[in-house]
Amino acid sequence: MSSQDELKQQAAARAVEMIESGMVVGLGSGSTAKFAVQQIAARIKSGELENIVGIPSSIQTENLARDLEIPLVSFEQKQQIDVTIDGADEVDPDLNLIKGGGGALLREKVVAQASRRNIIIVDDSKISPRLGTNWAVPIEVIDFARQVEEKFLKSLGASVIIRSAADGSSFRTDQNNLILDADFGQITDLEKLAARLEGRAGVVEHGLFLGMARDVIVAAADGIRHLSRED
Repeated sequence: MSSQDELKQQAAARAVEMIESGMVVGLGSGSTAKFAVQQIAARIKSGELENIVGIPSSIQTENLARDLEIPLVSFEQKQQIDVTIDGADEVDPDLNLIKGGGGALLREKVVAQASRRNIIIVDDSKISPRLGTNWAVPIEVIDFARQVEEKFLKSLGASVIIRSAADGSSFRTDQNNLILDADFGQITDLEKLAARLEGRAGVVEHGLFLGMARDVIVAAADGIRHLSRED
């Protein structure tokens, strides 16, 4: 295991300590959240956690949770999530996030908005002074609007790349949409940009998660930090 993965595993362990028996748990997506899902499964198996049900934020996470025998429900059964544990691609000092590097931003945001408490786990490389410093903003768009929305994003000053899959084809989300990775550089007005994106009919969702994270667990070589935001 790499040193970075070890840090992610440490952050995941700290976050999973906040889960209590009887909770509905949102299961995040991506390499960091995977460690949390594995540890939740281990605690269920050992009996440390009882009567836990999970709501996965991607098909990939759903498959992992089923393999690990975590009981799952959908929003048909439970519309309120007690706590969600997920990762992030970038975190600013106000605990705003860029997410969507793995392509699951739409379902991740649905799960986050349905959660009483969102806990984000990262290694210290994901902390930056301002969103956009190290990461482009993933924008999920429908096929029909791809060229129009690409032009719009460029008009806002972004450089835009259409995300590709490993085989060179266009990357497809769980909803079969495309992702445009829009690099704005450091973003000075997050709320204004989010509003502009949300006003576009062809944009299904964007990767700016503003004011959603209550806790961020940061693992670094010198230890774990717990950053929190009051509601």
